[in-house]
Amino acid sequence: MIDFTSIEYLKTGNQKQIHAFEVLSQNKVLINLAEFDPILVGTIPINIDIENSDLDIICYWKNKLAFITKLNILFGNESDFEIRETSIDNQEIAIANFKINAFEIEIFGQNIPTKSQNGYKHMIIEYEILKAKDENFRLEIIKLKQNGYKTEPAFAYLLGLNGDPYSELLKYQI
Repeated sequence: MIDFTSIEYLKTGNQKQIHAFEVLSQNKVLINLAEFDPILVGTIPINIDIENSDLDIICYWKNKLAFITKLNILFGNESDFEIRETSIDNQEIAIANFKINAFEIEIFGQNIPTKSQNGYKHMIIEYEILKAKDENFRLEIIKLKQNGYKTEPAFAYLLGLNGDPYSELLKYQI
């Protein structure tokens, strides 16, 4: 299994993964966020990204204000920088979006350890499903995404899962 807690695996990936590694490394994005246990998640790490896929980084904060302050200091001068606060399932969230070298980056932080966050759990489950299925399955996921599906609904559709695709995927057994 790939160690997704480090981005080293991207160095030997496809062209977009290698470029993502270079952008994140040269700009010290994960190093600068180290105190928040950042993990790159989403479609690029597991090779189901589409043209406009962004780099999704999840973080674990214990103090939301300190996290937001750090995001502003680190990335406030980047292109299209914006930060917002919201809540999902009664959990407070802080999200920053910006661009570096044509990559859209989203930093998603909540007071939940990164490996316990749904973004990480979904990616691991999707990775295991992709390993168990053939290349046609991966290409069908990409095709659905190109047609407007979000990642989890695309998996749920191809796997025949009923109900909320986000919660059903967490229950899926390979």
